[in-house]
Amino acid sequence: MRILIETDLEGAAGVETMESCYKKDPGFDAAYAELAKDINAAVCGAFDGGADEVVVTDGHGGQGLNFDLIDDRAIRGISGDWNYLRNPFDAMIYVGAHAMAGTQNAFLDHTQNSTTWFEYKINGRPTGELGQSAMAAALHDAPIICVTGDEAAVKEAHDFFGDIDCVAVKRGIGRNKCETYDLDETRKKIKLAAERAVSKFKNDPSAFKPYKPAVPAEMLLTYTRSDYADAATGWNKSLERVGPRTVRKIFTDYLSFMP
Repeated sequence: MRILIETDLEGAAGVETMESCYKKDPGFDAAYAELAKDINAAVCGAFDGGADEVVVTDGHGGQGLNFDLIDDRAIRGISGDWNYLRNPFDAMIYVGAHAMAGTQNAFLDHTQNSTTWFEYKINGRPTGELGQSAMAAALHDAPIICVTGDEAAVKEAHDFFGDIDCVAVKRGIGRNKCETYDLDETRKKIKLAAERAVSKFKNDPSAFKPYKPAVPAEMLLTYTRSDYADAATGWNKSLERVGPRTVRKIFTDYLSFMP
């Protein structure tokens, strides 16, 4: 049984500022070191739950995860784009999730780009990066079985994936501030949640459902400004302009959900 651990930085325990999520910031490496501790807790839990292989990827643009800090039992995944998801796996754990753009009291809520993307929908449903990752996992009929992140991300995970194991590591205070929970306790919870989730999946895979919006599916992306829509339709001929700031795309391949 192969488990993929997808990661992002904004939803890691101990990451408390927007600036530390940017590579140019002095706190960037320290933020990634905190993420590594969350990842290692999930890796340990996944193996204790019965995983044969655990693959770890850097979903924050492949910008800075130091794999020397990661449990050496884990396999290093290809990071920085969605193509690594073409390699088969059985289930996904998402560590460090943040909520979609427009979520209130969600730490650093955004979908892809907080400057240019206003709202992203699949078949009329507002969707964030959690939903996108779940669609990509559906290429292999793989469900998301466990999520860690802030309180808003955990709520989003339950809304999309049902009663899966989740760990809230902090809560947003507005958008740019958060209260981080006790780090040692949080990582114990991450390990136990990953162990429970993998054990449940191993014993009864049918209890988890891959996230599969009906296809052909409609993607609607509304930008924050009309010139961003101008640019998008200029270089990407698969996009249809349907409003001053909104573009549309129809897709059938669950890895073709991006504009």
